[in-house]
Amino acid sequence: MAGGFYERGGGWVLTQSALMVLVLVGGPLTPGASAEGLRLTLAAALLLAGAGFGIGGAWVLGRNRTIFPRPNAGSRLVTGGIYRWVRHPLYASLMFLSFAWALYWSSWPTALAALVLTVFLRAKAAREEAWLREHFPGYADYAGRVRRFFPGVW
Repeated sequence: MAGGFYERGGGWVLTQSALMVLVLVGGPLTPGASAEGLRLTLAAALLLAGAGFGIGGAWVLGRNRTIFPRPNAGSRLVTGGIYRWVRHPLYASLMFLSFAWALYWSSWPTALAALVLTVFLRAKAAREEAWLREHFPGYADYAGRVRRFFPGVW
Protein backbone atom coordinates (compact mmCIF):
# COMPACT_ATOMS: atom_id res chain seq x y z
CA MET A 1 0.00 0.00 0.00
CA ALA A 2 1.31 3.43 -0.88
CA GLY A 3 2.14 5.46 2.19
CA GLY A 4 2.82 8.99 0.93
CA PHE A 5 0.34 11.84 1.29
CA TYR A 6 -0.44 12.16 -2.42
CA GLU A 7 -0.33 8.40 -3.07
CA ARG A 8 -3.07 7.97 -0.46
CA GLY A 9 -5.21 10.66 -2.13
CA GLY A 10 -3.92 13.79 -0.41
CA GLY A 11 -4.64 15.96 -3.45
CA TRP A 12 -8.31 15.02 -3.16
CA VAL A 13 -8.24 15.92 0.53
CA LEU A 14 -6.68 19.35 -0.11
CA THR A 15 -9.15 20.20 -2.87
CA GLN A 16 -12.11 19.09 -0.77
CA SER A 17 -10.86 21.21 2.14
CA ALA A 18 -10.56 24.29 -0.06
CA LEU A 19 -14.09 23.80 -1.42
CA MET A 20 -15.47 23.35 2.09
CA VAL A 21 -13.85 26.63 3.18
CA LEU A 22 -15.36 28.32 0.12
CA VAL A 23 -18.82 27.11 1.15
CA LEU A 24 -18.32 28.14 4.79
CA VAL A 25 -17.11 31.67 4.11
CA GLY A 26 -19.42 32.14 1.13
CA GLY A 27 -22.58 32.29 3.21
CA PRO A 28 -21.69 35.14 5.56
CA LEU A 29 -19.81 37.03 2.83
CA THR A 30 -22.62 36.85 0.24
CA PRO A 31 -25.91 36.77 2.14
CA GLY A 32 -29.20 37.24 0.34
CA ALA A 33 -32.60 37.88 1.84
CA SER A 34 -33.02 36.52 5.35
CA ALA A 35 -34.04 32.88 5.42
CA GLU A 36 -37.59 32.39 6.61
CA GLY A 37 -40.55 30.12 6.07
CA LEU A 38 -40.07 27.27 3.63
CA ARG A 39 -36.42 28.12 2.92
CA LEU A 40 -35.54 28.02 6.63
CA THR A 41 -37.50 24.78 7.11
CA LEU A 42 -35.70 23.16 4.18
CA ALA A 43 -32.33 24.37 5.51
CA ALA A 44 -33.13 22.84 8.91
CA ALA A 45 -34.19 19.54 7.30
CA LEU A 46 -30.97 19.40 5.27
CA LEU A 47 -28.96 20.26 8.37
CA LEU A 48 -30.56 17.40 10.32
CA ALA A 49 -30.08 14.97 7.42
CA GLY A 50 -26.46 16.04 7.05
CA ALA A 51 -25.81 15.64 10.76
CA GLY A 52 -27.48 12.22 10.77
CA PHE A 53 -25.54 10.94 7.78
CA GLY A 54 -22.26 12.35 9.11
CA ILE A 55 -22.61 11.06 12.66
CA GLY A 56 -23.97 7.72 11.45
CA GLY A 57 -21.14 7.27 8.98
CA ALA A 58 -18.37 8.26 11.37
CA TRP A 59 -19.82 6.10 14.16
CA VAL A 60 -20.04 2.95 12.07
CA LEU A 61 -16.66 3.40 10.38
CA GLY A 62 -14.85 3.70 13.70
CA ARG A 63 -11.16 2.95 13.25
CA ASN A 64 -11.63 2.43 9.51
CA ARG A 65 -12.22 6.16 9.04
CA THR A 66 -9.50 8.13 7.29
CA ILE A 67 -9.31 11.52 5.60
CA PHE A 68 -7.82 9.81 2.57
CA PRO A 69 -9.84 8.14 -0.19
CA ARG A 70 -7.46 5.15 -0.28
CA PRO A 71 -8.46 2.65 2.44
CA ASN A 72 -6.07 2.01 5.30
CA ALA A 73 -4.07 -1.21 5.33
CA GLY A 74 -5.80 -3.67 7.60
CA SER A 75 -9.18 -1.96 7.36
CA ARG A 76 -12.36 -3.93 6.83
CA LEU A 77 -15.30 -3.35 4.50
CA VAL A 78 -18.15 -1.72 6.44
CA THR A 79 -21.64 -2.49 5.12
CA GLY A 80 -23.74 -2.16 8.28
CA GLY A 81 -25.45 0.78 9.94
CA ILE A 82 -26.05 3.67 7.56
CA TYR A 83 -23.80 1.88 5.05
CA ARG A 84 -26.73 -0.49 4.41
CA TRP A 85 -28.45 2.42 2.63
CA VAL A 86 -25.62 4.51 1.16
CA ARG A 87 -21.99 3.82 0.30
CA HIS A 88 -20.71 7.33 1.08
CA PRO A 89 -22.71 8.85 3.94
CA LEU A 90 -19.89 11.22 4.93
CA TYR A 91 -19.84 12.75 1.44
CA ALA A 92 -23.64 12.90 1.40
CA SER A 93 -23.43 14.66 4.77
CA LEU A 94 -21.18 17.35 3.30
CA MET A 95 -23.59 17.80 0.39
CA PHE A 96 -26.61 18.18 2.68
CA LEU A 97 -24.79 20.54 5.04
CA SER A 98 -23.43 22.69 2.21
CA PHE A 99 -26.83 23.22 0.66
CA ALA A 100 -28.35 23.83 4.10
CA TRP A 101 -25.76 26.56 4.66
CA ALA A 102 -26.49 28.13 1.27
CA LEU A 103 -30.24 28.13 2.01
CA TYR A 104 -29.75 29.55 5.49
CA TRP A 105 -27.78 32.48 4.07
CA SER A 106 -29.94 32.67 0.92
CA SER A 107 -26.66 32.89 -0.95
CA TRP A 108 -26.48 31.98 -4.64
CA PRO A 109 -22.66 32.05 -4.67
CA THR A 110 -22.66 29.63 -1.74
CA ALA A 111 -25.18 27.39 -3.51
CA LEU A 112 -22.87 27.38 -6.53
CA ALA A 113 -19.92 26.45 -4.29
CA ALA A 114 -22.05 23.67 -2.77
CA LEU A 115 -22.83 22.40 -6.26
CA VAL A 116 -19.13 22.43 -7.20
CA LEU A 117 -18.37 20.55 -3.96
CA THR A 118 -21.06 17.99 -4.85
CA VAL A 119 -19.60 17.42 -8.32
CA PHE A 120 -16.14 17.12 -6.79
CA LEU A 121 -17.33 14.61 -4.16
CA ARG A 122 -18.90 12.52 -6.94
CA ALA A 123 -15.53 12.37 -8.69
CA LYS A 124 -13.69 11.67 -5.43
CA ALA A 125 -16.11 8.84 -4.62
CA ALA A 126 -15.46 7.28 -8.04
CA ARG A 127 -11.69 7.36 -7.42
CA GLU A 128 -12.19 5.99 -3.90
CA GLU A 129 -14.39 3.18 -5.17
CA ALA A 130 -11.70 2.05 -7.60
CA TRP A 131 -9.33 1.69 -4.64
CA LEU A 132 -12.04 -0.01 -2.56
CA ARG A 133 -12.59 -2.57 -5.34
CA GLU A 134 -8.85 -3.31 -5.32
CA HIS A 135 -8.72 -3.58 -1.53
CA PHE A 136 -11.97 -5.46 -0.82
CA PRO A 137 -13.04 -8.37 -3.05
CA GLY A 138 -16.70 -7.96 -1.98
CA TYR A 139 -16.94 -4.27 -2.78
CA ALA A 140 -18.28 -4.69 -6.33
CA ASP A 141 -21.23 -6.77 -5.07
CA TYR A 142 -21.90 -4.25 -2.30
CA ALA A 143 -21.79 -1.36 -4.79
CA GLY A 144 -24.27 -3.19 -6.99
CA ARG A 145 -26.80 -3.32 -4.13
CA VAL A 146 -26.36 0.03 -2.39
CA ARG A 147 -26.67 3.54 -3.84
CA ARG A 148 -23.75 5.92 -3.61
CA PHE A 149 -25.17 8.98 -1.78
CA PHE A 150 -28.95 8.91 -1.37
CA PRO A 151 -30.95 5.78 -0.49
CA GLY A 152 -32.75 4.39 -3.52
CA VAL A 153 -31.95 7.45 -5.65
CA TRP A 154 -28.27 8.25 -6.32
